[in-house]
Amino acid sequence: MTADDVQSVLTLLRRANVDLWIGGGWGIDALLGEQTREHRDLDLMHRQHQEAAALAALGEPGFVESVNCRPIRFVMTAADGREIDFHPLVFADDGSAAQASPEPQRPFSYPSSCFVTGTIKGLSVPCLSAEQQVYFHQGYEPSDRDRHDMAQLRRVFGITTHF
Repeated sequence: MTADDVQSVLTLLRRANVDLWIGGGWGIDALLGEQTREHRDLDLMHRQHQEAAALAALGEPGFVESVNCRPIRFVMTAADGREIDFHPLVFADDGSAAQASPEPQRPFSYPSSCFVTGTIKGLSVPCLSAEQQVYFHQGYEPSDRDRHDMAQLRRVFGITTHF
C-alpha cells in the first residue's frame, strides 16, 4: 500500500462522507509526517453506522470483503493485493469511542483526545495519536515492523513504549 494508494482510498471515502482515522503503520507515519517503511495494508477506524457507505465507495474500484470478523473488524482487498483493515467505532456524546473486542465486556477504548491529524505526502489526514498507537501495540509478541514503528514514536515524541 503506497502513499498514493492511501490518498486515493481517503479521497473515495471522503466523497462518500465516511469519517475515518488512520491507525497502524500508516497512522504512525502520518504522525511523523514521513514514510519510514513499506506498508502491506491500511488500518482505518470508521464510524460503525457509516459502514455501508464505505463498502459501496470501495466496491467501485474493485475492493471486495476478504475477512469478516465483525463486530471487531473486517478487511477489504483489491485484486492487486492491497488491503484495508477496517475497525468500526461507536462514538459517545463526549467524542470518545469504543470498538468491540474478543472480550465483549472489555471493548477497546478510544478517548476523544486520540483523534488527531497527521500528514501523508504533505496532505493533512486524520489519524490516531501516538499514545493511542502505543496502547494498541501491547499485550502481544511484536513483529519487526511493530518494533520499528515504536522506535519511531520514541525517536520523534520521546514517549515510552512497551518494547
